[in-house]
Amino acid sequence: MAEGRAAGPQGGVDRTALLADLRAESEQLDEVVAGVADWRTATPAPGWTIAHQIAHLAWTDRKAHLALTDAEAFQADVERALADADRFVDRGAEEGAAQDPAQLLQQWRDGREALAAALAEAPEGARIPWYGPPMGLASTITARLMETWAHGQDVLDALGRRRASTDRLRHIARLGVRTRDFAYSAHGLAPPEEPFHVELAGPAGEVWNFGPKHAQDRVAGPALDFCLVVTQRRHPDDTDLVVSGAGARQWIGIAQAFAGPPGAGRKAGEFA
Repeated sequence: MAEGRAAGPQGGVDRTALLADLRAESEQLDEVVAGVADWRTATPAPGWTIAHQIAHLAWTDRKAHLALTDAEAFQADVERALADADRFVDRGAEEGAAQDPAQLLQQWRDGREALAAALAEAPEGARIPWYGPPMGLASTITARLMETWAHGQDVLDALGRRRASTDRLRHIARLGVRTRDFAYSAHGLAPPEEPFHVELAGPAGEVWNFGPKHAQDRVAGPALDFCLVVTQRRHPDDTDLVVSGAGARQWIGIAQAFAGPPGAGRKAGEFA
C-alpha cells in the first residue's frame, strides 16, 4: 500500500508528518470560512449550514480530546450517544451553530490546537476509544483529517467553489480502503472474505495501489473521486470510478470512512 511521506523509515507512521497534514487541511478550510460573510448558507447536508459544518468539526475535536485525556468521561459520552443515536451528532452541531460565527471560529481553532497537542504527546501504541472501534494514533489523526476534508467539501459545495487536490488525499483513500469491513458491518452485512484491489490516480499523476493486484473485485479511477465516494460526498454514478466485480460494486455503494450509523450520502445526479 502507498503510504506517502507520512511513512517512517521502518514502515511505521511518522506522527509529526501526519499531524502537519492535518494542520494544513484545517488551515486550508479555515482560510475559506474566515472569508465567508453568511455562515447561515445552506450546505448539501440536509439542515446543515456552514456554521453547522464548523460546529461539528469543533465538537468532534473536543470529543477526540476527551477520548485521549479522560477515557472514563468519554465512555459516559458514548453511552449518551447510544441513548440518543438519531440526534446526538446533530444536537452538537446545532448548539455550536447557534453561536456567533467569530466565537465559533475561535472555538474551532482553539480546540484543534488542543487536540493536536494531545495527539503529539500521546504514548506510542496508544489505543483511543471512539464511537466506533477504538483507533490507534495514526488512525485517529487520519480520521480527523478525513472529517475536516469532507466537511470542507460541504462548505465548498455550498459556496460553489473548488479546491486543488493535494497528496493529503492518500490518507483519506487509505482510510476508505481500511474501513471496507466496517461499512459492511454498519449495514448489518457480512464483509467479504476476499480482499479487493483499489488503484487510484493521485493528484500529481502517481498511482496508489491498495490490496492484492490479483483480486477479482476492483475499483480504479481518480483518487479524488474515490475519496468523495468513501466520505459520501458524491454518488458513485457521478464519478469516473471504474468498479469491477459484484462485491466491489456492493461495497462502493455503501462505503463510509466515518464512524457511526450508515449515512444517506448524496443522490445520483446531484453533482453530475
